[in-house]
Amino acid sequence: MSAYLTITEANQYFDKRLGTNPWDDASSKNKQKALEQATQIIDRLNYNGSKTNDEQENEFPRGGDTEIPDDVKYATAEIALALLDGVDPEIEFENLNMTVHRYGPVQNNYDHRSPPIHTLAGVPSVTAWRYLIPYLRDNREIEMHRI
Repeated sequence: MSAYLTITEANQYFDKRLGTNPWDDASSKNKQKALEQATQIIDRLNYNGSKTNDEQENEFPRGGDTEIPDDVKYATAEIALALLDGVDPEIEFENLNMTVHRYGPVQNNYDHRSPPIHTLAGVPSVTAWRYLIPYLRDNREIEMHRI
């Protein structure tokens, strides 16, 4: 699987951002794994339009574009950072059902009336989610084709 951006491109992105210690401290091998896993997470979402080429490995580019949008690259970097920081989308999803957490005398109560949509979608970073929103298909729309 190829990632939406290279380690070098991600380094350039993170050079302009604060709070990147998990990325900065990771080995090249783990950075590549995180970028590939981030790409898989992004590719599981439902996007507007179709792939530029049905044979391409990933969901982007789309709709005749030849380049991957910068927003998708940035989202990939942000998800990779979250993964390297220890955020596990599976655990985050399971925690949506938690209402009380106790550790000794300390208790936390959680109110999940409207859970974060990015967590429901399996995206471990709200920043990445914001980059991806413009490309997502509106799940309230129905597309019909006459044959």
